[in-house]
Amino acid sequence: MVESLQGSQVTFGWIARSSETARSLFLSVLTLTTLSLPAQALQVQVRPDRPQLGDTISVSIQVNNPTQEAPQVVMGEKTYPTFPIGQNRYRAFIPSSPLDRSGRWEFQVQGDGQVRNLALWMGDRSFRTQSIWLPPSSAGLSGTDHEFDRVDAFKALVTPEKFWSGPFLRPNSGPITTEFGVRRYYNGEFARDYYHRGVDYAGPYGSPVVAPAAGRVALVGREADGFQIHGNTVGVDHGQGVTSIFLHLSQIRVREGDFVQAGQVIGTVGSTGASTGPHLHWGLYVHGVSVDPVPWRYDGLQ
Repeated sequence: MVESLQGSQVTFGWIARSSETARSLFLSVLTLTTLSLPAQALQVQVRPDRPQLGDTISVSIQVNNPTQEAPQVVMGEKTYPTFPIGQNRYRAFIPSSPLDRSGRWEFQVQGDGQVRNLALWMGDRSFRTQSIWLPPSSAGLSGTDHEFDRVDAFKALVTPEKFWSGPFLRPNSGPITTEFGVRRYYNGEFARDYYHRGVDYAGPYGSPVVAPAAGRVALVGREADGFQIHGNTVGVDHGQGVTSIFLHLSQIRVREGDFVQAGQVIGTVGSTGASTGPHLHWGLYVHGVSVDPVPWRYDGLQ
C-alpha cells in the first residue's frame, strides 16, 4: 500500500491517473482525509505543498531511534541522502526538471528499521519556447572533454556540511533576459533534451557577480584552458548536494578552495565562451539536476 502525501497530510490508496480529474480528486482527498499514524512510525513532511516541475522537493523525516543510521529517500533507481536538521530530524532534497513527467511521483523513506511507501502529485508547468537559428559555422563549437569532465564532477559534489542559510541572493543586478526552463527550437527542430539550465542576467560588462549564498569555491575554469562553451567559470559548493555555477565571466576574483560568503564578489560579467554578448548565466543544481532558482531566492529552502 502506498501513502499519498502532500505537506503534512497523509491518506492511503490509489489515485486515478487522468490529468485534471485525477489531480482534483487527489487534492480533495488530501484535504478531507487525515489518518493518524502509529506513534512509532516515521513522520514525513514534504514541501512545497503543491510542487511543480523545476521545484526542489524537501522531504523532512522525524525518527525515533537516533542511534541507527540516517534514513534514506529512494525514488526509482536513485537514492537521495538525508542530513540532520535538528533533534532526531533529517532532510533530503529531490530535484525536478522540465524534462520530468508531471503527475504521481512515488518514493520510499527508509529508516528506523521501517519502510514507508509514499506518493506526491507533481504539477505540470508551461515553459516558454524560443526559436534559434544557428549558422553552419556554429556546428564546430562543441566544447572540450576537459571542461565537461570538470563541470560534471563539480555538479556531482555532495558535501556533508550545509553552508547556506536563508534565501539566496540575486547574483547580479542586471535585468533577466532568459529565465529558467526555456525550451528551444534549433533551426526549426525542437530540442527534446534541452531546457535553459539557469537564469541569464544582462548586467553591463565588468559589473560584479556575487555569491548568492555561502559556500566553497570548488571549480575555477578559464576559457584559455579549454572552457570553450562555459567560458570563464566559477562553481560554488553550498553543501549537501546544492551547487551554483557562473558562466561567461570576464574576470574571476576567487581561487579554488576559497570559502565565500553570501554577497561576496566572485567575478565580473563578461562574454567568454559560447556567448553572443555580455551576460551572466547562473545555474543552480541539486544532486546534479538543474532546478529553478526562484524558490531558493524567495522562500529559502533549509
